[in-house]
Amino acid sequence: MRYVFEGKIEQKEEGYVISLPFNVWEVCKKREVIQAEMILDNELIDCELHPIEKGNYELFIKKEHELTVDLDVKHKIMLRIPESLIKMDQNSPYSAENPIRQIDSIEVIIQPADGLCGQACVAMLAGVSIEEVANVMGCREWQATMGHVISALKYYGIGHDNLIIFTEGQPTVLPKCCILMEKMGRFCHYLVYYNGKYYDSNLGILEEYDMSKLQGYLEIFC
Repeated sequence: MRYVFEGKIEQKEEGYVISLPFNVWEVCKKREVIQAEMILDNELIDCELHPIEKGNYELFIKKEHELTVDLDVKHKIMLRIPESLIKMDQNSPYSAENPIRQIDSIEVIIQPADGLCGQACVAMLAGVSIEEVANVMGCREWQATMGHVISALKYYGIGHDNLIIFTEGQPTVLPKCCILMEKMGRFCHYLVYYNGKYYDSNLGILEEYDMSKLQGYLEIFC
């Protein structure tokens, strides 16, 4: 998966560091030092993700790269973390060519207990029950990460972008359909946006949404 965000570059004695605006455990379930690559000013750079605490990481670039960009302003960064998806049953009856359904409407699904919003989003997109999605994901309350969600989308053949856009509360124009990531304490809350409405497994269908709460989104192809 690839991730797009804006970050400020800090120069240190051993190299350069950039704070990540997302919890790495939450989006890809990886731990320890992670080898990755980034694009900065159209240059592909090998980098590492170094853990700070509880899934928070910083991006590290070795000093040999000698970056020449302005360190006083934020830069748009594209980060790629390889092999970041959760492995699920590969014997799916669905595929990109044979998805579970064509998304031309959304029926809201209210989660029966807190902590099932990720499963609920996939259920709304796939047109199945939360229980079925939980079984496909192999995880229960408070366990579904964005990695689980994306892998479940693949299982159901639901087309999606391979890019997660992190807006960090800034105004943005959303695509026709997407999964929204909202920061909620140390967890993320997920909801579906489709054709001008917000489908929240806690609150139902919303006509408006406070974009300052939005951490980022993943586009779903209709």
